[in-house]
Amino acid sequence: MDVSVVVLAAGQGSRMKSAIPKVLHRLAGRPLAAHVVDTARQFTSDISVVVGHGAEQVRQFFADQSIKFCLQAEQLGTGHAVAQALPDLPKEGAVLILYGDVPLTKKETLEVLVSKVTHHSMGLLTVNLDDPTGYGRIVRDSGGNVQCIVEHKDATKEELKISEINSGIIAVPAWMLHEWLPKLSNNNSQGEYYLTDLIAMAVAEGVAVQTVHPVDVEETLGVNNRVQLAQLERWYQDQVAECLMVAGVTLQDPSRIDVRGTLTTGLDCWIDVNCVFEGDVTLGDNVIIGSNCVIRNSTIAANTVIESNTVIDQSDIGENVTIGPFARIRPGTQMHANSKVGNFVETKKSVIGEGSKVNHLSYIGDTSIGANSNIGAGTITCNYDGVNKFKTSIGNNAFVGSNSTLVAPVNIEDGAFVGAGSVITKTAPTEQLTVGRARQVTLPNWKKPSKKS
Repeated sequence: MDVSVVVLAAGQGSRMKSAIPKVLHRLAGRPLAAHVVDTARQFTSDISVVVGHGAEQVRQFFADQSIKFCLQAEQLGTGHAVAQALPDLPKEGAVLILYGDVPLTKKETLEVLVSKVTHHSMGLLTVNLDDPTGYGRIVRDSGGNVQCIVEHKDATKEELKISEINSGIIAVPAWMLHEWLPKLSNNNSQGEYYLTDLIAMAVAEGVAVQTVHPVDVEETLGVNNRVQLAQLERWYQDQVAECLMVAGVTLQDPSRIDVRGTLTTGLDCWIDVNCVFEGDVTLGDNVIIGSNCVIRNSTIAANTVIESNTVIDQSDIGENVTIGPFARIRPGTQMHANSKVGNFVETKKSVIGEGSKVNHLSYIGDTSIGANSNIGAGTITCNYDGVNKFKTSIGNNAFVGSNSTLVAPVNIEDGAFVGAGSVITKTAPTEQLTVGRARQVTLPNWKKPSKKS
């Protein structure tokens, strides 16, 4: 059966106390609604998003995706919200209704829910809560059959004792929406058009309402304030940490890791506390990550050690490399096997060849370094003239003395030696010592300054 998805994302989210639409607040590095849309894409390419508050911001975020947007100009309830998408929905097949602020419903759960839909049956995702306050209650008859959903504010004292609640997520035959949504009434305490009233209509028409329960309650939880957002974030990260450990990763403290994207790992990786992984990150076998590191959209090959407080962004790190502590590896850096970048070194758009070392307090930008070269402490490549960027080329087995300044474009040839404290503006030839210093002068009659009275 073909499936269409409607994502309700029009609410203001006033309890977030934010100028940002609620569905664009981030969990695991991505907006809440992006999690929902990503899950929906595993079912179908036919996705409608109902927008309202902050509609332009939501549209802008999804601008590069094939999504139909429907505007709910007035917030008149969930039934009214789905009705805005009705003109874009087919009249056959199944329609899955999701919520932009309920980000963690699993694909497997929704697959079961959609499987309940036939021409004469629908699926309803419910869950039992110890404290169901505020949620619509699932009312069943003596045979256990669902009869209706009663919103908390409309419930009787007996109905308020029911612990099974409505998650809001349903899968229905498309014809039902086309036929019944126009018939919804707002005769209730909120004066809104409730999507949940479809349940009573289905029962009255002999359409079976089949319930599905998720493995985890958190799959059904929405975000209404920043406390709930933090709680869901931690639950999500706990699940990721458990998967990493099952896959053979040692986490020094599973409660102090954040994965904001996809982290792929080899065997026997070890990750210290307070590390953040963003985008797509791959770690090879036996990689060690020290504390307080941020690694973003990068690949780190086997047996590499990343010392504490290092930032790596959009870079490719080879085998048996050592980086840090306190290093910044900026986009476009490639480090070949057995190379090293030490403390307080920054690299950008540079290649560091096999076995080469940049150990201390250096900036290497727009630079190519060959194999087995040594860059002394305090060396910088001057790659920018205020308008244009220029390249520095350092060959194999070169030695650049401490506190040298290499003014690009410039070439340090294979085996060249650059004396400490040099400013190099021309080619340093192979196997020769090049020194570019001001002449040292001593003034014998110089008098130390004294303070004037």
